[in-house]
Amino acid sequence: MTFSFARSVVALALAAWAWGTPALAQAPVDTALVLAVDSSGSIDETEFRLQREGIAAALTSPRVLQAVAGGAFGRLAVAYVEWGSPGGAETVVGWAFVTDRASAEAAAAAIVSAPRSPQSYNAIGDAIDHAAGLFSACGCEATRRVIDLSGDNADMRSRNPAAAARDGAVARGITVNALAVLEDDRRGPGGRPWLVEYYEGNVIGGPGAFVMAASDRADFTRALLDKMVLEIAGTPTPVRTIAGR
Repeated sequence: MTFSFARSVVALALAAWAWGTPALAQAPVDTALVLAVDSSGSIDETEFRLQREGIAAALTSPRVLQAVAGGAFGRLAVAYVEWGSPGGAETVVGWAFVTDRASAEAAAAAIVSAPRSPQSYNAIGDAIDHAAGLFSACGCEATRRVIDLSGDNADMRSRNPAAAARDGAVARGITVNALAVLEDDRRGPGGRPWLVEYYEGNVIGGPGAFVMAASDRADFTRALLDKMVLEIAGTPTPVRTIAGR
């Protein structure tokens, strides 16, 4: 998905309007969703652009907008975080409220146009801690609070290990889901992709938590779209892992 400069300016203006509207800021939402995206050194600029454009495409897709409209309140709160460095996860785009196509396009344009945060690798636990801390600043009452973490590797250098951070988030009523971007064909002890099995054991948690697998970076948009629809609609997942190879 490509946004022209002019369209981005208009959309950013809409975003500023939506974030500053007191009625929205005090309104209940069906889901408050933190998109926590891998920005570590393993992601080159082309791959990183694909990730951001994939998020924009998913956020503005008819399927996601239909899921938002189908909620009891018809509102989604979304924030965008980039992670990588130990203790260095950064909120790149703060809470935005999505109620219709215009507000979805505004949030998407803000994500696409923001400068990339400086990150090293690969602190998943610290990313979960950072994302969990954002919910108190949402200014909304959420039926569901969800962290959607995507990455292509295991936790390596977190100050707070991934499983401990996950457990802390779950204890606060937050669900942690994961999107595993598969960069190789390695298998785990259970015979499935090793990263899927790692995320199941160390990253996801909470009611209905699941891992969605993308077969590679080009498959990111498809996987994220499917994942967001489930998260926004609050659909119970029949299995802990969906898709993959």
